Amino acid sequence: MSRLVRGELLKTLTTRSIHAFVVGGVAYTVLNVVIIAVASGRLDEVGEKEEALSGLPVLLMLWGIVGVAGEYRHRTAAPSALVARRDRGTLLLARIGAYALTGLLIGALLVAVSVALAVPLLDDHPGADLTPGQVTSVATGNLAAFVLSAIMGAAVGAMVRSPVVGVVVVLLVNFAVLPLVAGVAEAAANYTPLGAAGVLARSTHHTTLSPSAALGVLSAWAIVFVIAAIAAERRRDLA
Repeated sequence: MSRLVRGELLKTLTTRSIHAFVVGGVAYTVLNVVIIAVASGRLDEVGEKEEALSGLPVLLMLWGIVGVAGEYRHRTAAPSALVARRDRGTLLLARIGAYALTGLLIGALLVAVSVALAVPLLDDHPGADLTPGQVTSVATGNLAAFVLSAIMGAAVGAMVRSPVVGVVVVLLVNFAVLPLVAGVAEAAANYTPLGAAGVLARSTHHTTLSPSAALGVLSAWAIVFVIAAIAAERRRDLA
């Protein structure tokens, strides 16, 4: 199994799309810090300051979708299964594991950029500064949200098999459907995969769900997505 993960990890790290996602993630992180910590006025609440450190977990979900669905679009999934000589579900699990590790690497970079930029800028705002424990909590939450989102994205990519369909659906849900649901029932929105990821990453505050509870919700969703993806993979033809 470890050999399969290493092989899949090598593929994820040598694709051209990973560079675009890294650059896009860093650009968003910098923009988020500047807008919230510099251009949004006075920040005197802890939740507002934590939001300056927040990331964009949906970006890692898109990374997983594009990467794994691309395997089917470019017809490399079937040769990989034949070469590996392993059960399809096992190979897909290794592939999802590779995207989890890649999500960890990308997420660590984004968290480092966020903390390095935001903490000095937040010192200029009134009220108590974020403690090292609070900064660590936000950074850890973001990292967990990034990894779990990458896992869910990889699972979704395996199920839909189309990068375009997967990306369009996730973007519509994140930027159109979820805000509407949150406007009607915030608690319900927080229990969705994207809603829980936002709470865990601290991109929203004054929510009905705590970060620790959001971690549990998001982990449960990730397990459901992975099980569904493996079940679907074993039932259908790879061609």
